[in-house]
Amino acid sequence: MKLVTFSGPPSTGKTSVLLRLIDELKAQGLTTGVIKFDCLYANEEELFGRRGIPVRVGLSGGLCPDHFFVTNITEGLEWGLREDFDYLFTESAGLCNRCSPHIKGVSAVCVIDNLMGMDTPRKIGPMLRMADIVAITKSDIVSQAEREVFAFRVAQENPKAQLLFVNGISGQGVFELGRLLDSAPVTASLSGRRLRFSMPAALCSYCLGETLIGTEYEVGNLKKILF
Repeated sequence: MKLVTFSGPPSTGKTSVLLRLIDELKAQGLTTGVIKFDCLYANEEELFGRRGIPVRVGLSGGLCPDHFFVTNITEGLEWGLREDFDYLFTESAGLCNRCSPHIKGVSAVCVIDNLMGMDTPRKIGPMLRMADIVAITKSDIVSQAEREVFAFRVAQENPKAQLLFVNGISGQGVFELGRLLDSAPVTASLSGRRLRFSMPAALCSYCLGETLIGTEYEVGNLKKILF
């Protein structure tokens, strides 16, 4: 089975691209499953379920959704292996530009859109810079010049990634995305694997439920701006 991680900021079209990609893979006779990691709400069970796509949804609640991902992905992989999928896709919550972990030896896709602003690629951390494939959406509603400049900015941040334009509504580009994933490695186990980049570390009073504001309530791993 091939495991593929999908990441990207909120509202870039990750789910739409994934639905179109799965349609393409199903047309080739391939079976797929999806695990959606989110924080408070997700409607992927309905979106994927009505197309007959097996899906599991995990809501992290008060936990960091990416830490939640890491502590559940092994069991998720085992589910995919039991179901004997050809592809298992994970979709991250897309809440933190710094996180959305990718795993060494596992194909990684980052979805971003052309409406995010020209400086956005510089603001996105490992989920863009460590991806194997970067899919740019919403390029049909900007000018050719804007598409080219944005793509150049993405390539500056991740020159090794395969870059392509994908439309989650029309399906344009998903065939090419599927072809790129033909070479995705098979994942039989995640035991001993490593994340491509460490996640942010913080254990402070607010992590543990504190709501009062003030230095006397700030305990733990903190970082201050010098004013």
